[in-house]
Amino acid sequence: MSFELKGKVIEVMPTQQVTDLLKKREVIVEYAANPQYPEEIKFECIQDKCALLDSVRPGQDVEVFFNLKGRKWTDKTGKTSWFNSNQLWKINVVATAQNEPAF
Repeated sequence: MSFELKGKVIEVMPTQQVTDLLKKREVIVEYAANPQYPEEIKFECIQDKCALLDSVRPGQDVEVFFNLKGRKWTDKTGKTSWFNSNQLWKINVVATAQNEPAF
């Protein structure tokens, strides 16, 4: 399932080498559909998509395109858990007017 949202970048994490074959990078975006209660949402990039965050900086307004992923995991004791992730596949920095007066 593919989604998109607009928000403000809070933090961009460094790339992590999770296994020999898997690397990932995360970004936190503040989503304020209701400005009184903004949400801080974590998105992850994997493999070659990690480079999408190279030019993204905290404070920038962005448009994020992502897939909602879910997976099941069973531990050694047989306990089953489910995990969700927001897998980013495209990000655009939204142009904002420079030097606007703050009111």
